Amino acid sequence: MKRLLILSAFIFTYCIGFAQPQKVVADKIVAIVGDRIILHSDVANSISDMKRQGQEVPPNAECLILEQALVSKVLMLQAEKDSLPVTEDEIEAELDQRIRYFINAYGTQEQLETIAGKTIYQIKDDAREGVRENKLAQSMQRKIVESVKITPTEVKDFFDKIPKDSLPFYESEFEIGQIVVYPKASRDLEKYVIDELNNYKRQVEAGAANFEQLAKRFTDGEDEQTKGRQFQINRTEKTWDPSFLAAAFRLKDAEISPVVKSKFGYHIIQMMQRNGDEAIVRHILRIPPVTETEINESISKLDSVRSKIIAGTMSFPIAAGRYSEDEAAKYTGPFIQSHDGDTYNTIDELDKDIVSTLNKLKIDEISQPLAFADQRGKKGVRILYLKSRSEPHRMNLQDDYDKISNYALEQKKAGALEKWLTARIPTYYIMVDPVGSAKCSQLDKWTTPPTAAK
Repeated sequence: MKRLLILSAFIFTYCIGFAQPQKVVADKIVAIVGDRIILHSDVANSISDMKRQGQEVPPNAECLILEQALVSKVLMLQAEKDSLPVTEDEIEAELDQRIRYFINAYGTQEQLETIAGKTIYQIKDDAREGVRENKLAQSMQRKIVESVKITPTEVKDFFDKIPKDSLPFYESEFEIGQIVVYPKASRDLEKYVIDELNNYKRQVEAGAANFEQLAKRFTDGEDEQTKGRQFQINRTEKTWDPSFLAAAFRLKDAEISPVVKSKFGYHIIQMMQRNGDEAIVRHILRIPPVTETEINESISKLDSVRSKIIAGTMSFPIAAGRYSEDEAAKYTGPFIQSHDGDTYNTIDELDKDIVSTLNKLKIDEISQPLAFADQRGKKGVRILYLKSRSEPHRMNLQDDYDKISNYALEQKKAGALEKWLTARIPTYYIMVDPVGSAKCSQLDKWTTPPTAAK
């Protein structure tokens, strides 16, 4: 079954100012909506951006992106008419997020600026209007579909219309909850790590060592490609550890911080460049090692929690909220999220330690406490709860009602958006380049003779 998408879910993203260093020798207007233009370079650069991000580019990508750009312009213009709010803080946050993405992609701020042929501030200024338009378009789309709901009868009708030979086959899926505890290292080992970091700081300040090289040799919890790299931080970004941010923004250029404790471990931070609420830094992270003694203490703690859940004196969600130290659980709950954002995981989405444990669990059972290491190499202990396990099967209403309901709802939203566009398109001046539109059948509705906006 084809993936159901709202027509403008992939709204024109205007990444062109961030990643395209090439000078446009010749450009032309391929479409106009109201007083807004769409350039051929906009479309071409969006295709290049898809390729760079590893996305599959369909054969008719140019037609699809041009249509999405037209949809985005109409939504944006209507949002302006309806005075939908988009704040400068929202725009700035989006710009900062995109800047961080491209700095991570290219390695450093300097490399990004060299490739783009612009400073960070010029890149942001060039992209600001595009981001504002995108935010307005998204707000308008939400307004159009926010009241769309789906009934059980509509879900069944949607399912019945899917050809039986097109029903997707689902592998076994698992709903798995976890309660995670991270053992605390002994004070002696913490002191040892702190002393090592202070020694690194003294070596660099004395000119006896290079911070970048020390970071590459000694940083814990990062792969070899990222150790020692510069990265951008923002004082207002909530995803950064607050202790790390506070220490970093007390530094002057080239200064090295005292040892800083964060939720990840202990750091020293080198300030590379600071501009207001933004900064480029390096760090050395050391994670104090935990011994079998600390691991066994955490196992004992989770064994007690497990006993309370089995005895019925505490539910699994309540226990997870009270005892789990898993950062993700604070935002998504105790159940492991799949790649699709739901809680139904296939075997290939789970790490091998979880898979081996699942083979020993029945539905509603809770595992014994198990030691593990997370993606950063940090040691922890967890108990797993197997809430459900589906057998391999063809899509059906009994097993897959929630999925089918979501597909049906998205199709209904797409219909509502299409109906809205059909009514609104004639009210705007729209011109599409006849050469481009001739090879794009989906642009037929946009190529009627332009009418004055009402």
